[in-house]
Amino acid sequence: MRARNEADIVACIPSLRRYARGLTGDRDRADDLVQDTLERAWSRFSMWQKRGEIRAWMFGIMHNAFVDHIRAQRSRPEDNAGDEVPELPGRATQTDRLELRDLDRLLQRLPREQREVLLMVGVEELSYQQVAGALGVPVGTVMSRLSRARERLRAAMEGSEVVSKIQRVK
Repeated sequence: MRARNEADIVACIPSLRRYARGLTGDRDRADDLVQDTLERAWSRFSMWQKRGEIRAWMFGIMHNAFVDHIRAQRSRPEDNAGDEVPELPGRATQTDRLELRDLDRLLQRLPREQREVLLMVGVEELSYQQVAGALGVPVGTVMSRLSRARERLRAAMEGSEVVSKIQRVK
C-alpha cells in the first residue's frame, strides 16, 4: 500500500511544478514550493483518508504553503527588494519566447486568488469542485474568480481596461 501512496504522490509532481511556476513566476521559488508541498503531503498523508482526489488535495496543500510564504514575506518586506519576473527558458522561436514571457508577466499581475483559479482550471484541468475543495471556497466563488481572471487577462492582452459589470446600488 505504501508503494501505491508514493506512486500517487509522485504522479502529481509535474502538475504541481506547472502550478507552482504559474504562482511564483520563478523556477527556483517554484521548486522550493513543490518541495514544501511534497514534504507537507507526505507528513500529513494519513489525514487525507482518501476523501476526494489526491491531486486536488495536494493542490490545496500547495495553495496553503504559497499563502503562508506570502504572509511571511509581508512581515519581512526587505527580502522582496529587487524581485523581478525572470526570463523564461528559450523556446523554438524568438516570437514564442516573447509571447510566453508576456503571458507570464500578465499572469503575475492578476490578483493571487484569480491567478490560482485560472491556473488550476485552465492549465491543470481541475474541475470547479476540485478547485473549490483545494482552496476551501464555494464553487460559485471559483466560477466568479475564473470569470474575472479570464476577463482581466483578455483585456490586458488587448491592451484595454477591464469594465466592471457590477453596479453599485444605493
